[in-house]
Amino acid sequence: MTDRRFRVRWMVVVIFAVAMAWVEAACVYYLRVLVDRLDPYQANPLPIAGALGPVEIVREAATLVMIAAVGWLAGRTRVARLGYAAVAFGVWDICYYVGLRLITGWPHSLFDWDILFLLPLPWWGPVLAPVCIALLLVAGGTLACRADDAGARAVAVARGWWRASWAGIALALYVFMADAIDAVRHGRDVTAVLPRTFNWPAFSLALALMAAPIAAAGWRHLAARTAGRPQAQARQT
Repeated sequence: MTDRRFRVRWMVVVIFAVAMAWVEAACVYYLRVLVDRLDPYQANPLPIAGALGPVEIVREAATLVMIAAVGWLAGRTRVARLGYAAVAFGVWDICYYVGLRLITGWPHSLFDWDILFLLPLPWWGPVLAPVCIALLLVAGGTLACRADDAGARAVAVARGWWRASWAGIALALYVFMADAIDAVRHGRDVTAVLPRTFNWPAFSLALALMAAPIAAAGWRHLAARTAGRPQAQARQT
């Protein structure tokens, strides 16, 4: 794939993600107005019993299907499809908060608490936490998009880096769901959980582990491009 074609595909995916983020922000705005929770960090943060709960869970699952679909359509290889899906997810997540800010004035800061997801248990974290992960997804996904054609070799990294990344993902999920897991362990209602502190040290370690293969792939890609320039210049002369 030429650089121009890559940039066009990448931008189309980004535009889709931005539009999808606005739709998501509008839907969440309607839902939070309906349940009087523009700021989710308050008593009884999830008053969505009855029909609202199942509908919201299915909507979140449908969002993931949409992201996977755009990745599948944009990429030609398995790795590239995952890359485009990661770019879409990251851009969508960041622009979702931008949309909410424009619509509602919330979040007031990057450290405001938010309910990030409901499956399989409620995820809680400051807005900054998912934004950091989203930035990693955009960076790593962009590198993986290069996996079309010869780029696959340039971004491949050792399995050990990916094991570190999976460990980081598991740790981040635990940090997000720690309060809900504790509620389940003690027989309390997870929908009434209101976290008090966020485990930044554990999350920082998780973020570093998730970033490891991206940094390794980025370094390898840069080295490959640097090595290829003298050869291209030699062919021209």
